Amino acid sequence: MEFTHVDGKNKGKVLLYAISTCIWCKKTKHLLTDLGIAYDYIDVDLLSEKEKSEIRKEVLKWKDRVAYPLIVINGEQCIPAYEPEKIKETLGK
Repeated sequence: MEFTHVDGKNKGKVLLYAISTCIWCKKTKHLLTDLGIAYDYIDVDLLSEKEKSEIRKEVLKWKDRVAYPLIVINGEQCIPAYEPEKIKETLGK
């Protein structure tokens, strides 16, 4: 499974799980880019069924249901939706 990297300021390991056609996922990508944050993302809907299953397991570690967008920061913190203020507060400083 390969994540796509977006260059920017290093704020730790920022992973974004997204759906390629989801407006909230697109807004999250744009916000991270506008903030100049380096991050890696994966569009889950474009993966094989086996890879999707692996991602679902990972997402369920952070939430009680599978939903996107989901940002995981340093494997320690999660922002489980498009929450611009929380994203700015957590990563925008």
